[in-house]
Amino acid sequence: MFPELFRIGDFVVTTFGVMMFLSFLGGAWATGRQLERYGLERELIWDMLAGIAIGGILGAKIYYLLLHLDDVVANPAGEIFSRGGLVWYGGLIGGVLAYYWQIRKRGLPVATMFDATAPALFLAIAIGRMGCFLVGDDYGVPTDGWYGVAFPRGAPPSTAGHFRSIGVEVPPGLPDNAVLTVHPTQLYEIALVLPLFALLWHLGKRAMAPGRLFALFLGLYAIERFLIEFVRAKDDRFLLGLSTSQGVSLVLVVIALVIWFRQANVPPFRADPAAEGKAASAAARR
Repeated sequence: MFPELFRIGDFVVTTFGVMMFLSFLGGAWATGRQLERYGLERELIWDMLAGIAIGGILGAKIYYLLLHLDDVVANPAGEIFSRGGLVWYGGLIGGVLAYYWQIRKRGLPVATMFDATAPALFLAIAIGRMGCFLVGDDYGVPTDGWYGVAFPRGAPPSTAGHFRSIGVEVPPGLPDNAVLTVHPTQLYEIALVLPLFALLWHLGKRAMAPGRLFALFLGLYAIERFLIEFVRAKDDRFLLGLSTSQGVSLVLVVIALVIWFRQANVPPFRADPAAEGKAASAAARR
């Protein structure tokens, strides 16, 4: 894999950091296109992007720290200020809260603004997961299949010792430093979310009750993530062997269903003609 693009002294540019940056840009581009379909200004998302990024990164870090409280107590400064330790679900929660706050501050239609992000989030996930693959993070349990991938320089490396430390069974005769091939769950997730991006991109062209497109994102992503977690190498299994991410996925399915049925009789969003004209004029100038 390629965890680093280049290094200048102690300054390192990682492939994960670059792909995270590209995921924000790709998501903002797709959201802007969707906003124009609703007759709103494409620039709205670019104006809010920095706040969303900060909220997402903080949420991802806080979620990670909550999952690793023992490590935080043992080494608080090291855990809090390390460059790693970001959890996607935490990033989603933090980014959504930051986005919601900015929407309310600007007096924008909340449900419609979230609908505009629905296809974009799948695109952002795909780009971000490629970053995970390149840096060797968030991989699956060991496999002997032809599709298995080894991460000798992963974060952490896919060694027998690492799997033993998180309670994943490996052959007892293997030394701790033996590098194993694993399920490339990052690539599995990319293969699943890109068709979902295409589906929501297509549905985004149709008139739907506000909030329903975002509900579809929540439900479909929760199901996809729930399934992927069965082959992820995790040490946070709890009830019935489910991971914390699977627990969050179940909650998201419920939220998605509530939004879907609650918005059933709401008429599709209709942009203010003046706003629609401004968006069209801006597009023409571009």
